[in-house]
Amino acid sequence: MGLFSFLKEAGKKIFGSKDEEQAKDPAATPESIAAKQKQAMLDYIKSVGFQVNNFDLSIDAEGHVILTGECESQSDFEKIALTAGNIAGVAQVENRMTVTAQPEVAPASSTYYTVEKGDSLWKIAVNNYNDGSKYPIIFEANVPMIKDPDEIYPGQVLRIPPLQ
Repeated sequence: MGLFSFLKEAGKKIFGSKDEEQAKDPAATPESIAAKQKQAMLDYIKSVGFQVNNFDLSIDAEGHVILTGECESQSDFEKIALTAGNIAGVAQVENRMTVTAQPEVAPASSTYYTVEKGDSLWKIAVNNYNDGSKYPIIFEANVPMIKDPDEIYPGQVLRIPPLQ
């Protein structure tokens, strides 16, 4: 996946902005705020339930995230990066993780789609598969990042797997 851009303002809010953090704790330093944001991201990504070893990340003041670790599947490799990118305040994710289990046949790569106002999984399935009834494929490819097929939001980046 490499380097991927996201809408910094869109996504799940798991931490406040630097200004919000400074207002809560006037003694907070940029380093302590960054450490708090990093820990919040680590906790959130781990809570989603992906299988990843030696997982770590860094985040800078501009919202650029670098992920490291080892995943057992290409699917988890992609989903972890999308989970990180779909957090409010994240502008870019560089995925430096590795996939440890190599399939005998290289899987076809997923494509990615940024949700726009008025989109639904049905509409996205029509645009990508020419068949709206295939929306569950997109939904399943993005679980646990989305928990309900009716709850997607503009700016969210979704994984669109190839049809088997």
